[in-house]
Amino acid sequence: MTVEPTAEHFDVVVVGAGISGIGAGYHLQEQSPDRTYVILEGRDDLGGTWDLFRYPGVRSDSDMHTLGYGFKPWTAAKAIADGPDILEYLRATATEFGIDRHIRFGHLVTKAEWSSEDAHWTLEAHRTDTGETVSYTCGYLFMCSGYYSYKGGYTPDFPGMADFTGEIIHPQAWPTNLDYQGKNVVVIGSGATAMTLIPAMAETAGHVTMVQRSPTYVVSRPDTDRVADTLRKVLPEKAAYSLTRTKNVALQQLFYKQTRTQPAKVKARLLGMVRKELGPDYDVDKHFTPSYNPWDQRLCLVPNSDLFKAIRSGRASVVTDEIVTFTERGIELASGEVVEADIIITATGLELVTLGEMDFLVDGEAVDFATTWTYKGFAYSDIPNLASSFGYINASWTLRADLTCEYVCRLLNHMAETGTVQCTPRLRPSDGSMPERPWIDGFSAGYMQRVMHRFPRQGDREPWINPQNYTQDKKLFRKAPVDDGVMRFTASRTPARTALPT
Repeated sequence: MTVEPTAEHFDVVVVGAGISGIGAGYHLQEQSPDRTYVILEGRDDLGGTWDLFRYPGVRSDSDMHTLGYGFKPWTAAKAIADGPDILEYLRATATEFGIDRHIRFGHLVTKAEWSSEDAHWTLEAHRTDTGETVSYTCGYLFMCSGYYSYKGGYTPDFPGMADFTGEIIHPQAWPTNLDYQGKNVVVIGSGATAMTLIPAMAETAGHVTMVQRSPTYVVSRPDTDRVADTLRKVLPEKAAYSLTRTKNVALQQLFYKQTRTQPAKVKARLLGMVRKELGPDYDVDKHFTPSYNPWDQRLCLVPNSDLFKAIRSGRASVVTDEIVTFTERGIELASGEVVEADIIITATGLELVTLGEMDFLVDGEAVDFATTWTYKGFAYSDIPNLASSFGYINASWTLRADLTCEYVCRLLNHMAETGTVQCTPRLRPSDGSMPERPWIDGFSAGYMQRVMHRFPRQGDREPWINPQNYTQDKKLFRKAPVDDGVMRFTASRTPARTALPT
């Protein structure tokens, strides 16, 4: 491989052309139009999650009036949209605002190195079309690459997997034209992916069995929004969208607050809805009653009761038990039951990563993000001119991604106005004794717990927190001063890492 002799320079490099990266392009153009930017995308198309996942029924379990951008109204009838429609929305957004002209596909960024002497990042990217390694430099690096590995999903090492004579598939690597018509399918897992796959596959499969170790909270909602439909008839498009978005954000926040303050009441209401769907003879206690409180893990949405309809029809069923081993013809459970299968789908989660599986160096020193403190959930102590976009686990991703973009532009504009070239979050002397909390706190999902030790820490005071609370975040990002005594701005080249004052 060869490295280009000169690196192309941009004021801002955005890594990733998914929902966060496209949003970043829009905000940079609107709020910091004097800054040049490029979006480097490792894949051959935009969309991120919505281009990668191709399994049957793939959809969002967030409504599109909040998962959609604040600046681009969602106008389709379905508020709970499927993957292809979301991808088309992202493409239309990128085209309408000219963001697509800034995207360079097939540029997989592998390394980022900050130089305090030069006050810029140098990036290395692998060109997937030519095999070359190309270089870019930028004054500010905005990571919008998501939080999971694109190399593959998480599959536990089940005993006997090699003995199974059928197909074993992870939803992240869905094969083209998989034939499951009339076949027995087992879906391992009880998260959003499993809840989506089961009713979609049950339409043509012989039978679909969800094998889960433990249940998940599930709620059915219509895939349309009657309020949005009514508002669109009487108001301009943008006004109708804005009001619907405000309404849905408020309802999301209210419901989440109730799960924190009245968990028993919310639990009873959710389980009562499931019992109403499945009838008095169904064992809801065993198959749909988790051991934790609502929103200690993510709540799964079932549009139009499709999962419950599949179960009631007999085309799908749920088994709650431990897997002992795979066999030639299926899965043996701790109870001794054997669930026969032609195809086994391991909907067992994602492999979470920090900042795009890249190598980061600051002044020649490798960065271990687990040793840093998070600054407002988007930046890192002693790491200059770097932001990353991470949405909500308890609400729509885009709500937080948009706030992060707004704040990045505030930082860039402040540096332009003050003639500074470096912004670095640094602990104050009083912050040195902060108690450590995990980056995502109070969320027991296994896919998070497996990797929290790799992520930055959060403290017990602003701005060293990652609250996952839209109301609190709006104050942190929109109202709090940019020059807050923690984010340090310098006009000259200074070393990025400094000792904490004593």
